[in-house]
Amino acid sequence: MEIIKRPRRLRTNKTIRNMIKETTIDINDLIYPLFVVPGENIKKEIDSLPGVYHYSIDLLVEEVKDVKKLGIPAVLIFGIPSHKDELGSEAYDDNGIVQKAVKAIKSEVSDMVVITDVCMCEYTSHGHCGIIKDDYVDNDETLEYIAKIALSHVKAGADIVAPSDMMDGRIGAIRKLLDKEGFVNIPIMAYSAKYASSFYGPFREAAQSAPQFGDRKSYQMDSSNSNEALREISLDIDEGADIIMVKPALSYLDIVRRAKDNFNIPLAAYNVSGEYSMVKAASKMGWVDEKSIVLEMMTSIKRAGADMIITYFAKDVARWLTIQ
Repeated sequence: MEIIKRPRRLRTNKTIRNMIKETTIDINDLIYPLFVVPGENIKKEIDSLPGVYHYSIDLLVEEVKDVKKLGIPAVLIFGIPSHKDELGSEAYDDNGIVQKAVKAIKSEVSDMVVITDVCMCEYTSHGHCGIIKDDYVDNDETLEYIAKIALSHVKAGADIVAPSDMMDGRIGAIRKLLDKEGFVNIPIMAYSAKYASSFYGPFREAAQSAPQFGDRKSYQMDSSNSNEALREISLDIDEGADIIMVKPALSYLDIVRRAKDNFNIPLAAYNVSGEYSMVKAASKMGWVDEKSIVLEMMTSIKRAGADMIITYFAKDVARWLTIQ
């Protein structure tokens, strides 16, 4: 008698399904991105990112307190300056918007892990991630500025710095300067495989960072390339990265998997603004169930190999996981 194989036996009820579940999402996996702006008493919703806001520092601190109550362990801070110039000088100003925000957060919520985005595009008048020479981002001159930005964030109290500029050699430049200044224990979360993606549109509105000419394809990665991502990650690790990142997440789950299979190092994936906004729009139209689709997305990112997920859904996911 032929025995029929019956995998459905282990799908009979929810309890059994939970017992054999291979991938689970935990609140400790989540990192919540936040945008800080100059001023006071500001909480303004970003049109292209429903449920995401620009906060002045005073209200940002209150938001971080709420995030902490949900059990989310870390936030990622992006700053929108009051002034932009060709050198992005407010990015490395010790009294810049991010520096002030970090100090305020750490004074009120000292056990929150504060990660800062280290880049220049929000701060430059031209919207590019470095120093421009002849309409081209000068890689080696930019390194000095990127390292200065990271140092200023750390001096303000940042726990982790996350360079997102994609300049060659930036991890080594940051590590060298931080070590020289005595910050040998500050980790670097490297945006190692950051693609020139169409999924960044809502973020560029939120951060007011769209390039004023050209695009970022000369320094962010081509979406067609996979092997190149492994080379970029390897270089960042060699230069001293403590955590690597793949950005975006959903269209690059194959890169997340390859990174996890090839490198024994903590791995973050960024569930970016366009991925968030598409779900919000479809949910508003009643085309998808937001909770179920978001949890499925988070599971897919974790299943692919991510240890940490940066997502604008972090607060919602934390609430849903607590209720379950």
